[in-house]
Amino acid sequence: MNQRDSLGLNNGLISIITASYNYQDYIKDTIDSVLAQTYPNWELIIVDDGSTDDSVNVIKSYCEKDSRIKLFQHENGINKGLAETVKLGIEKSSSDWIVFLESDDTITPDYLEEKIQVIQENPDVEFIFNAVNCFGEEEEITSMSKYFDEQKRAIKRHKNPDNYLKVFKKINIVPTFSCVMLRKELFNGLDFNSSLKPLLDWYLWVQIAQNHDFYYIDKQLTNWRMHKTSYINTKNDIQLGVDFNLKVLKIIYYKHNKLLYFIKSLKYYKKKFIRIHFNKREVYLFGHWFYLKRRANEL
Repeated sequence: MNQRDSLGLNNGLISIITASYNYQDYIKDTIDSVLAQTYPNWELIIVDDGSTDDSVNVIKSYCEKDSRIKLFQHENGINKGLAETVKLGIEKSSSDWIVFLESDDTITPDYLEEKIQVIQENPDVEFIFNAVNCFGEEEEITSMSKYFDEQKRAIKRHKNPDNYLKVFKKINIVPTFSCVMLRKELFNGLDFNSSLKPLLDWYLWVQIAQNHDFYYIDKQLTNWRMHKTSYINTKNDIQLGVDFNLKVLKIIYYKHNKLLYFIKSLKYYKKKFIRIHFNKREVYLFGHWFYLKRRANEL
């Protein structure tokens, strides 16, 4: 069986997309981990988002050595943010399958091989994610322990593959972009306008989960670098967090015409999940009160 028959796409080519921004000290490790893959039929699409350090020169040096590595930049080398950078990477990719790899993370040598095996054994699978190994600053790793406990409990309660739409209202079970491989067509029609920009991945996965199941590989195929300068630690206005949570809730409950059910459920949820104080224009979400600068129906 040739590669095209086994994968059903582009002669087995896999597109790996890396959004790069000011990680000159890390991106060498990222690219080297792709070069070390046991499965060789890949292209690495690196989109630099206006880096001001030496990242671009580092990437160019790799492009000169291996034609599978391709560098793209926004017009005039400006910074456009993660959403536009990811979209450009998808646009430039040649495969029907997309792998994401952040420019401060690495993947194990068998990453692609493991996921291709899943595709071969499960032809209907469209979204695959895996367990991750955290490394880097110990304090940052420790701060994620509660999240991983909750994530593992959520996954354990589901079959494989399964739909996690309802789970996403509480937790993003997909730890990082760097553990995801999915069909390119799943991005058709998605809204990339997440109000909380570092949580773009969560916002995208919620939309995909409306119609698609997720397949989980319980192997640490991704090395997730934990450090204080990572994008996820970007400071954001609390109001944006409220906007984001409300947007996610809209996606989940409007999908199956469950708005009426949601309203009826407020009696149960108001103590544990959500409370609204209209006079003070405050909302209680996930155990905290937030002041609303604008009305929820304007989101």
